[in-house]
Amino acid sequence: MHPQLGLSAVLIPCALAAQTPAAVQRAANSITAEGVRHHIGVLADDSMLGRATPSPQLEQVAQYVAEQFRRSGLKPAGDTGYLQRYTVTQRVVDTQVSVIRIAGAAPATLKPGSDVYLLRFTPLPTRELSGPVVLFTGTPDSANPLAGADVNGAWAAIIATAMPQGIQINPEWVMAVLRGGAIGWMVISNRPDAQWQNRLARTTAPTRTLEGVPSDAEPAAGAFEIRDATAAATLGIDPAALRAGTGRWTARRLPATVTYLVKERELARASAPNVIGVLEGSDPKLKSEYVFFTGHMDHIGTPGAGEGCVAKGADSICNGADDDASGTTAVLEAAEAFSKLAPHPKRSLAFMTVSGEERGLWGSQFFSEHPTVPLANVVADLNSDMVGRNWKDTIVVIGKEHSNLGATLNRVAAAHPELRMTAIDDIWPQERFYFRSDHYNFARKGVPILFFFNGTHADYHQVGDSPDKIDAEKESRIVKLLFYLGLEVANAAERPKWNPESYKQIVTGAN
Repeated sequence: MHPQLGLSAVLIPCALAAQTPAAVQRAANSITAEGVRHHIGVLADDSMLGRATPSPQLEQVAQYVAEQFRRSGLKPAGDTGYLQRYTVTQRVVDTQVSVIRIAGAAPATLKPGSDVYLLRFTPLPTRELSGPVVLFTGTPDSANPLAGADVNGAWAAIIATAMPQGIQINPEWVMAVLRGGAIGWMVISNRPDAQWQNRLARTTAPTRTLEGVPSDAEPAAGAFEIRDATAAATLGIDPAALRAGTGRWTARRLPATVTYLVKERELARASAPNVIGVLEGSDPKLKSEYVFFTGHMDHIGTPGAGEGCVAKGADSICNGADDDASGTTAVLEAAEAFSKLAPHPKRSLAFMTVSGEERGLWGSQFFSEHPTVPLANVVADLNSDMVGRNWKDTIVVIGKEHSNLGATLNRVAAAHPELRMTAIDDIWPQERFYFRSDHYNFARKGVPILFFFNGTHADYHQVGDSPDKIDAEKESRIVKLLFYLGLEVANAAERPKWNPESYKQIVTGAN
């Protein structure tokens, strides 16, 4: 373990020279376990009903955050005041006109919600999609995800195996077929009846989608699932035998055409908030650049919110204390600490709490398409999501390898052993957490990021994610690390730089 409190002021990197060591220490010391505990107690209180997007309780949280920003002296940086608003539309699949036709071994007309489960990883296509079927079988090959097949203009089909929690589809394969020009993808599964009926009900349940983002930001590809019996009858294949095989990864075109026509009806519109405040930098030139601190203030609400909250006994509120009242609190505590620092850092600091993360990174995506400060001037995003639990002296920081922000973090952490906080690399790359929180919408626009994350736990998206389980003392040390890191980045002579290969994969590949 790192040693306890030492001469931390002596170890502060030289880039902090604009502020005296004593001033920096006083500001950092304003970040306390008591402050963390207070904010999370407000944000994740039962009265907030889990902060679903949209909801009156989410609006209450946004007003609370805005008031904290005001008290910290931040300048409003929303569309009007501290708030930036975006629109979400509630729609439902129109089962009267929606059909999926398969012209194959035995032609069939399938109805969403009765015969077909619609998969919603992108907005539903608004146009008719029709093309042949390319079936992938065997053990997937990450080095050759398309198995040499031409999927342009085709439906890519894959055999999936049901497990108690559902099915898993390799997202790398999905991305590969879509990049290859597939108009959509279809899953052939052996889900048991109860699980299948649950998924059919999801197809016909109302959904909400984000408005105001360009269509190319979320390519509208078709995606649906059918069961073995339907595939056997319409495509002339034996899914069970193919599933049992352990052969090499292959793809073949089937003598079948799938035509997909799905229409939705609009039910209602609502809006939801992001909250943004700015602490202006002290350098006449560099103050036009920004270091962002972000966290999401929404969670999944109650069972009636339609975001996956499940009651347990008498408790029906998914409080989201760790996910992500802890990250919102990190933003608030950092903002207050920086407001106490004189002079301010050279670059401006932007503090933003977004909503809609649990729905699909809505708030951060909307901001990335409608930024209230020039994105080209944003030099880094430091995102906190679930930073209040698990290991006492360790924090996972995802994205360190993609830019020199990782080296900066390592240097700052080494300079502050009194924090007793080890910042380790991503230990769950297979979970693709890099793409699952709000920093990603900055990264895909070319902004270097670091993602502070403690990992999931047994209370993830459960009613048990309550304020009493937060380790406030630990989180206060994580926020201090964020503070020192943000100060280093804000005062540095040069802005952070991408690893060229990472930029090619993450930024160029996402646009």
